[in-house]
Amino acid sequence: MLYFIVFAVLGCVAPVFAWINYTADGTATMTHYTIPEGYVASCGCTGDSTLYPTAALSQMAYGSSAAYGPGCGKCFNLTLLNSYTGTPPFFPTVTKSIVVKITDLCPLSTAGWCSGTEKKPNPSGQYLNFDLAYPSNAIPDDFFPSNATLYGYTDFGVWNITYQTVDCSSWAGWKDASALGSVAYLDSSSACCPGNPTGAINDTCPSYSDHNGLAPDTTTDAAVVGYIPNVFLYVLGALSMLL
Repeated sequence: MLYFIVFAVLGCVAPVFAWINYTADGTATMTHYTIPEGYVASCGCTGDSTLYPTAALSQMAYGSSAAYGPGCGKCFNLTLLNSYTGTPPFFPTVTKSIVVKITDLCPLSTAGWCSGTEKKPNPSGQYLNFDLAYPSNAIPDDFFPSNATLYGYTDFGVWNITYQTVDCSSWAGWKDASALGSVAYLDSSSACCPGNPTGAINDTCPSYSDHNGLAPDTTTDAAVVGYIPNVFLYVLGALSMLL
């Protein structure tokens, strides 16, 4: 009976899309979301990574529908171009850039900012979206420029940006050993957060949802135990009852 239930559920899932093979540099959108300090996100990066700028990457560029993917640990320099939601669009008079490390997954949606697939862009016409962990003590409060007098609000919510793939030595947390790697209590079957992935098989995460082999061991003893999401704890508890 369980087999037929699983088969029925899998038969109802959305169509499978190919992962986006994006260029090293390009344009994208940026949104932002809130996570608590010390949070251990999809990649399993250490909680101390949240002390520095991090972001979630849209699923089809991230390369997995759950846990870790090839996007984990990568670093990008993101530069604001103009607001998408402002009318008229807001073009800042100063250039604002930030180097982020990918620690999380922004799930695929049908019409949201992380809805980009290989063949269909998101509402702004972009295929990639970076969801910045913000507000954050690692990012200045005035990182996003605005004109409250003209628009009546300060948070545009969505920005058009450029992105550049950069060496993670440019990331603010590079010299903090406790901010690098994945948490020790999750092994390579469920966590992968390279300090500086290059695309090589020995330092880049595979796709967890493709089940194409274990990830390289990126655990670090320097990490402190971070905040574990309640959903993750629930799943662990459910599994323990089945074993």
